[in-house]
Amino acid sequence: MALTQYKPTTNGRRGMTSQDFSDITTRKPLKSLLKAKKSTAGRNNQGRITTRHRGGGVKQFYRLMNHSLAAGTEAVVEHIEYDPNRSARIARIKDQHGLYHYVLASKGMTAGSVIKAGEEVPVEVNNRLPLAKIPTGTQIYAIELQAGKGAQVVRAAGTKAQLMAKEGDHALVRMPSGEVRKFRLECMANIGVVGNEQHQNVKIGSAGRKRRMGIRPSVRGVVMNAADHPHGGGDGGRHGTGKPPRTPWGQLTLGYRTRRRKSTNKMIVRSRHAAKRKRG
Repeated sequence: MALTQYKPTTNGRRGMTSQDFSDITTRKPLKSLLKAKKSTAGRNNQGRITTRHRGGGVKQFYRLMNHSLAAGTEAVVEHIEYDPNRSARIARIKDQHGLYHYVLASKGMTAGSVIKAGEEVPVEVNNRLPLAKIPTGTQIYAIELQAGKGAQVVRAAGTKAQLMAKEGDHALVRMPSGEVRKFRLECMANIGVVGNEQHQNVKIGSAGRKRRMGIRPSVRGVVMNAADHPHGGGDGGRHGTGKPPRTPWGQLTLGYRTRRRKSTNKMIVRSRHAAKRKRG
């Protein structure tokens, strides 16, 4: 998939790129798999802003995704569609019972492709199998963290993981970040790579385009007053204070560890930082 270039008619257009939508076969989603999506503008049920720099944007509908196809499912891809709620493309599939589902579209998936799920299905691209039935070295995506719960990791556009080895009841999987992690062999995964791999190379180009995405402007702390931000104040000089960067509430950032779920550390065999330190 290539990116669409624009003529530099304005400063905003110069350098701007967008996704190539040539792989999308329909622009009309299935109404029965749509759900109204209310914009909260980053506010909680008390009206307080809990996520800053959100608000506005065009109206969107949420697509009801099926991240856990039942074993024995055999479906045919009818359409490849755009989903405003995720970076990847989605596929509208129809199973052998006549039911429709939305699933993540993999690289190379087209209308007419067949998707099968189960323990005894062939080891082919787009099929969904338990990790126990997938050969080592295979590229996979949409992996379950808990068997039966549905895919939770490796779902973004262009991402893929690799099944490295199998030890006892667990499989060792190298994640897109470089982390090597354990998964139970009963966990399901799709074979292949998530589609729309050029998504990360899109250049927004203009502020208005960002606003239509529902993202509001952010102001740097160094240009604020000292009462408004830890980086604020000063006598007009640049921000060479030597102090570590902080959030507006004084929390350390840029390297400060904030991960709370330490109970899952036992599943991490090799940290995602290990490869970076080794290269450095």
